[in-house]
Amino acid sequence: MTGVPASAAGGHHRPAAATVGPASLWNIANILTMVRLLLVPGFVLLMLHNGGYDPAWRSFAWAAFAIAMITDLFDGHLARRYNLVTDFGKIADPIADKAIMGAALICLSALSDLPWWVTGVILFREIGITLMRFWVIRIGVIPASRGGKMKTLAQGTAVGMYILALTGPLASLRFWVMAVAVVLTVVTGLDYVRQAIVLRRAGRTTEEATP
Repeated sequence: MTGVPASAAGGHHRPAAATVGPASLWNIANILTMVRLLLVPGFVLLMLHNGGYDPAWRSFAWAAFAIAMITDLFDGHLARRYNLVTDFGKIADPIADKAIMGAALICLSALSDLPWWVTGVILFREIGITLMRFWVIRIGVIPASRGGKMKTLAQGTAVGMYILALTGPLASLRFWVMAVAVVLTVVTGLDYVRQAIVLRRAGRTTEEATP
């Protein structure tokens, strides 16, 4: 080492790190979340139109549901990748996720296409885990697991198949896809509870050790 600054020795200047300010509320990630929220009442109207059993309107409802699921895949990824995380997004994103899924499940059960106990199990898990995340957020964040992502995919696929007016073998297949979704819902929910308890205990131990 010469002890001479790189600039004085003819070296390249290193640009100073740019200061990143808070993300704007009107960013692409939040806009996608808002679109998903707005799709919820539209989906319900399409799903229940003409008594709720018209195949054409059910197809339109499926399209709205599919768009909502696709935006769910992108908004969180965009927010993290491009530093677009905002307080609004942290609150609105999980609400939008649960709103579209809850609306679909309730509509399907109200139309007697899906047993109410299935809707109850899924909604209890989704709402409970969301509240639990807020409960431990001061201590740490429970990351989305691979099982959780598989659960989301299974739920979206199963609910989408129930929204469509399927007949024949596909109608039987959707039962098994929903069965897989319910199992993953319960198993991953129990795993998140375990992680939350571990986080709370760790946080309590840290507080007690701090003078």
